[in-house]
Amino acid sequence: MENSPGTLYIVATPIGHLEDITFRAINVLKQVSLIAAEDTRRTRILLNAYDITANLISYHDHNKERQGEKILQHLLSGKSVALVSDAGTPGVSDPGYYLINLAIHHTIPVIPIPGVSAVITALSASGLPSDRFCFEGFLPKKSNSRRKFIQSLRDEDRTLIFYESPYRIVATLQDFLDSYGERWVVVARELTKRYEEILRGALSDILKTLRGRKIKGEFTVLISSRRYTEKVLPLEK
Repeated sequence: MENSPGTLYIVATPIGHLEDITFRAINVLKQVSLIAAEDTRRTRILLNAYDITANLISYHDHNKERQGEKILQHLLSGKSVALVSDAGTPGVSDPGYYLINLAIHHTIPVIPIPGVSAVITALSASGLPSDRFCFEGFLPKKSNSRRKFIQSLRDEDRTLIFYESPYRIVATLQDFLDSYGERWVVVARELTKRYEEILRGALSDILKTLRGRKIKGEFTVLISSRRYTEKVLPLEK
C-alpha cells in the first residue's frame, strides 16, 4: 500500500524582528521533518530562537530544480516539509513558486501559513491608497531596461510597489522622476529592524535626502498615481 504524501507548508517568517512570527508558524516548523530554506544561515537564527530542531535543506534560485526533486521525493514518501524564504512570505519575488507548482502537479497538499510580507508591511504604513495596488518585484538592473519598464507603467492608476537594492535606489528614483515628473513617493528600508526608516514625500525631496548617504538595507518603494499626487503635493508645498 502506497504512503499518502506529506504536506508542503508555505511558512511566512519575520522580515527582521524575530517576534513577528505566528504561533501557528512555530508549531508547523517544529512538526515537519524538513525545512527548505532560501538562506539556511538566516533561517538557523530563527530556529535557534524558538528551539526548533528540524533538518534544514538549501533551496534557492540557483538550485531549485535539483533540490526541488529531492524535496518532492521527501514529500512523496509521506513526510511533510516547510518552505521558508530568506525573509517574509515564500513565493513573493523568490523561487518558491517552482516547488509549489511541483507539489501541486503531484497532488501534494499545499497549505499556506500566513504572516509577514515586506510589500504589505510597507503599504500599511505608507499613507498611500491601498484599495488597489500593483506589485512589480525587483526592477531590471540595467538602466535602459529599467527606464523602459518604468515608462511602461507611467499611466498606471494604482499605487506601484517595487523592491530595490541600496546600490540602485538613487538611480531608480531619478529614473522615476525623469519619466513621471514629480510624484508622491514612500521608501521604506530595514522594516521591523532597529534602524527602520520610512521616508514620505515628493520624489525630488526624497532624492535630495538619499543622495550622498551611505545606505544599507533593501528598499520597498511605493509610487503614487498621478491623480493622487495632484491631490497631495499642493498641500505640501
